[in-house]
Amino acid sequence: MHATHRHPAFTSWSLAAVLALAVAATPARAADAVTDALKAAYAPYREALFRTNSKAQPESEAAMVAARAAWKAVGDRYGTQTPAPYDRDSQFGTTLAQVDTVYTNAAAQVAAHQLPQAHETLEEARDLMAELRRRNGVIVYSDHMNAYHAVMEQVLLEDAKKLGQPGGMHTMTGQAAVLNFLAQRLSTEAPADVVAQPGFKPLVDAVLASVAGLRAAVERQDEAAVRAAVGQLKAPYSRLFLTFG
Repeated sequence: MHATHRHPAFTSWSLAAVLALAVAATPARAADAVTDALKAAYAPYREALFRTNSKAQPESEAAMVAARAAWKAVGDRYGTQTPAPYDRDSQFGTTLAQVDTVYTNAAAQVAAHQLPQAHETLEEARDLMAELRRRNGVIVYSDHMNAYHAVMEQVLLEDAKKLGQPGGMHTMTGQAAVLNFLAQRLSTEAPADVVAQPGFKPLVDAVLASVAGLRAAVERQDEAAVRAAVGQLKAPYSRLFLTFG
């Protein structure tokens, strides 16, 4: 969510497209008890990530308490006796401990009123959880959110800065196509229970609209319009992430 968290794997739009297609082609496992527990614990994590990014001190403190409690519940229940598909993962317990350490560090930063630093620290947990699922062959809706987020940050952090340079608009044109592909998956890969919620469609449509605005701007080769459209990407994603990510 924060524009200073880098995803070095997404260094070009072509590589991003390959990775996105790989995610799309990977068969997902059916729901299981551990994944359900991890998804439940992810909701307060999203809240903590959002609150620290919005620099809301009391809300960040409360969100951290909830996130840590939810994660502790996962560890208490599955840390030593882990059912399939995670039962063959020798790193499962290590990852649980690593996420707990991230939360401990972030909570200390929140207590010290260092919310931007806490937000950056919390971003590490997203990657740890995603890698945990990846190596166990599990795909959830959050993985599609993360794929979009990675390319969006590349656009915000790097590509927008290069617009005035040779090839900058060409790169942005490619990135807009990748974002469109990933944004469409935020709609098509949403679970039925998510799609059924009345708040989902307006939020995902806002993400799609922000990408459509970027694509329209790059098609016109209008640098000022492209910069403005890039600036409209983060807010709708953040709102969708907070509720459904």
